[in-house]
Amino acid sequence: MKKSIVRVCFWSLCALLATGCQKKSGNIWDDNQTGAQYKYSEQNASALWNSGANKGDGLAGPLDEEFVPLNEEDLKTQFADRSVPQPSRELGEGGVPKAEQFDNPKGELASIFRPVFFNTDEHTVKNKEYLDSIRRIASYMKAHPNTYVIIEGYCDERGPEAYNLSLGTRRAGFVRSLLVKEGVNPDQLHTISYGKEKPFALGHDPDSWSQNRRAHFRVHDKR
Repeated sequence: MKKSIVRVCFWSLCALLATGCQKKSGNIWDDNQTGAQYKYSEQNASALWNSGANKGDGLAGPLDEEFVPLNEEDLKTQFADRSVPQPSRELGEGGVPKAEQFDNPKGELASIFRPVFFNTDEHTVKNKEYLDSIRRIASYMKAHPNTYVIIEGYCDERGPEAYNLSLGTRRAGFVRSLLVKEGVNPDQLHTISYGKEKPFALGHDPDSWSQNRRAHFRVHDKR
């Protein structure tokens, strides 16, 4: 009789532990909510993938068959080029402007700092128009070393929140890496990902999605 009671207690405890583990795994994406001012850096991204999520957790994409989420290995490795130096000072430190001091480019700057747009699920740029635009931005910034830029990465509304935050990080990071390779001082360039928040186009159609998959520039020009 005692042995039967012990067996029942043992298997009940195992079932309870298994249920707890499943709940933790299932909630891991919900614990990484974004906010309008949440800076999603490469460190944040690495922390997300080291937190114990199972392969495929939260990556069930939308019904649109054009959207195919990258696999886990892509999400772990394809962040900004690690060979590109990060800024030595954070926003608001050591003479670097605070985030609220950056504005959307206007006038002459608006013709230089133009948004860069991306294909679905992609974070690289091959279009000659956008590459030429990035070179013009680099030329301006090299001639104006007191100009600072925040590169904001955005996605369309499809896909899980954490997935879009990481994709926005890669988009902003890729544009930053191109500017640094063109000779811009890394300390002039900061990045932030908003994922699918703050959409430019409010529709729920392919045209709106294409306008929201972008890298946007906010500028602080000390001229």
